[in-house]
Amino acid sequence: MDKVEFYGAGFPYMNIDNLPGKLIVLEGNDGVGRSTQIELLKQWLEIEGFGVSNTGLARSPLTQPGLDAAKAGHTLGRLTMNLFYATDFADRLENHIIPALSAGFYVLSDRYFYSLIARNVVRGADPLWARKVYGFALKPDIIFYLKASVPTLVKRVLKGRGFDYWESGMDVRFADNLYDSFVKYQTQLINQFDKMTDEFGFIVINANRSIQAVFEDIKEHTKKLIESNTRHQI
Repeated sequence: MDKVEFYGAGFPYMNIDNLPGKLIVLEGNDGVGRSTQIELLKQWLEIEGFGVSNTGLARSPLTQPGLDAAKAGHTLGRLTMNLFYATDFADRLENHIIPALSAGFYVLSDRYFYSLIARNVVRGADPLWARKVYGFALKPDIIFYLKASVPTLVKRVLKGRGFDYWESGMDVRFADNLYDSFVKYQTQLINQFDKMTDEFGFIVINANRSIQAVFEDIKEHTKKLIESNTRHQI
């Protein structure tokens, strides 16, 4: 990244002057196809000769076991869960994302903290507080927001793994069944992502289309990022 910037104070104890790698984030609702696009982008970048590192929510070895246990038992309050996810994000940022960027890797993040803000606000958190929690976050080089309609999301989830308790927002009881709760919860998440689009500079990708059509859009924007990086290195 040309200039190392954080959304707030960052990590005050870390002196970061230069990160030659690029941080690419894919955001969007459950079932929108982020994981598929991450894999396609990873394969393409590696063919182009770039080192690639992947990350995503709840993948920190420090917190993943605890988060999985908490979700399985539904034992923690909303504030505690919010801070648990923030801890996961901070650990991955400090010990995975920043080191990979320092080594010149293209880091592909399947969600960043924007999903966490959306989830927290939908569950009743103060929007300003939800943002301030992530003042340590590094600003990505590019953020893709894969946006699909709720009917499209429903169709894909039904064809795939089926409805999930958390992805349906059943913990906040939007409805008394998974289907209706999923529709209402995902609609509210879309509203939050839409509000963040201008604030954080999302590039909106129409994800109602085929996998290949979506990927071609992502690839074109990524090519421009690569070309811009190459010009600055000359």
